[in-house]
Amino acid sequence: MAPGVTLYDFQLSLSNVDRGVEQRLAFKLPRHPSEVMERTWLKVLAFCWLWEERLQFGPGLGEPEAPDLETRDYTNVVTRWVRVGKGDPAKIQRAIDQNSQAKVAVLFESEARQRAFFTEAADAKLTRLSKGEFAAVDAELLSALAAHDARRITLTVTLTGDHFYVDCDGETYDGPLVRGSAAP
Repeated sequence: MAPGVTLYDFQLSLSNVDRGVEQRLAFKLPRHPSEVMERTWLKVLAFCWLWEERLQFGPGLGEPEAPDLETRDYTNVVTRWVRVGKGDPAKIQRAIDQNSQAKVAVLFESEARQRAFFTEAADAKLTRLSKGEFAAVDAELLSALAAHDARRITLTVTLTGDHFYVDCDGETYDGPLVRGSAAP
């Protein structure tokens, strides 16, 4: 692990009601010194939103072109490619083009950032973004979770009807997951 990296230990009880997911998961997530806590939590929420077998965290900021989360099948082909935070529309379109067998998704830190992304994409006349899956978390939910900066975090996340309900170390939060789509 790189010097200065902080390692967080998450104990997660995950329930995605709409998808029929019930899992108890434990994982460690490194945080680069230049990464804000909101980005770490955004990765955790993306993990909960898109959870599937073999979903794993990417290499982090050391490899900027790599996804923040990915799933690979048993032949090592990427089947899910996920970016969190401020996505560059041209890079997301390139990820869609280069990973034709993968579902590409972006989870934004706010609805405003998601709208700005779609405006930037439309201005650049990017046409293949409609193949991606896009959503934004509630900025207030993300901010509240970012206040939890302990090295060991016990977490219960329930996702139902595109709404997150989160219990983090005895504190309860909730907020919507707002889906968006790029014009074809």
